Amino acid sequence: MAVLVTGAAGFIGMHVARALLERGEEVLGLDNLNPYYDPALKRARLAELERYPAFRFARLDLAEEEQVVAFAREHALRIRAVVHMAAQAGVRYSLERPMDYVRSNLVGHMVVLETCRHHLPRLEHLVYASSSSVYGANEKIPFSVEDPVDRPVSLYAATKRADEILSQVYAHLYGIPQTGLRFFTVYGPWGRPDMAYYAFTDAITAGRPITLYNEGRMRRDFTWIEDVVDGVLRALDRPPSPAPGRPPHRLYNLGNHEPVELLRFVAVLEQAIGKKADLRFAPMQPGDVVETYADIEATSRDLGWRPRTSIEEGLPRFVAWHRGYHATRGIP
Repeated sequence: MAVLVTGAAGFIGMHVARALLERGEEVLGLDNLNPYYDPALKRARLAELERYPAFRFARLDLAEEEQVVAFAREHALRIRAVVHMAAQAGVRYSLERPMDYVRSNLVGHMVVLETCRHHLPRLEHLVYASSSSVYGANEKIPFSVEDPVDRPVSLYAATKRADEILSQVYAHLYGIPQTGLRFFTVYGPWGRPDMAYYAFTDAITAGRPITLYNEGRMRRDFTWIEDVVDGVLRALDRPPSPAPGRPPHRLYNLGNHEPVELLRFVAVLEQAIGKKADLRFAPMQPGDVVETYADIEATSRDLGWRPRTSIEEGLPRFVAWHRGYHATRGIP
């Protein structure tokens, strides 16, 4: 039996797929390798996964339903679970290319749900990626999965919240066990170049200035990738059961439960790189929030999960990977 991982060439998807392979699972990976950021990084991630004989990859766009259905039919009796990590990421980019988010995050999620419903008879569990962005303009800190999430401040956040609602409906109507995971600022090796920690590392290393929005008065719940993968696998292994008045659908936060001021984050990064940053300050950006902070009580209670990695441990490990990856490719 196999686990289907969508977004297998993405940051979190690649790490989840590798962890599944390491524990002896067969993994079927899907990704469309879109050019939101350099596809060479996505291909390099795939090359890491292709070292494992139990990994199979197909380049597919989840919004193309016929292609996905054909793939699912081919492997229908082998797929026991789906880890749906594919999405169009990025808060600010959603202001520039909104239809990309509708296509990837809404249509793509619906295609996954319909595929699970009609074409995967042995499906035990669908785990999918949500985001801390769904908390939007909430002022209550820390963010709890019990909090109302009806005030998104970006299109990206709205699409991820819509995915949660669609999954709730499919769990209610068709009994598909599902778990949505709200990720909080995930960082680590093989990460996304558009994320602040990666872009800051690039800039500081090259001697370019970095811009801190809201005059640097931001706090983020930075969460190490290996901690996140541990949470994903714990969720995958615990499909929710229906309860009276409650379909088999659960939501959990995966965050470090320790928001970090951006200036402190930069200071730790400077120390890891061995070079000072040239700081520039700018006002708050549309669609952004001042602070993210995960309440992980439910995650710890139900999944036995707690993060273990501080930025003092994680950032030097990321910087070491960054140097090695860029050096092998001749990138300054």
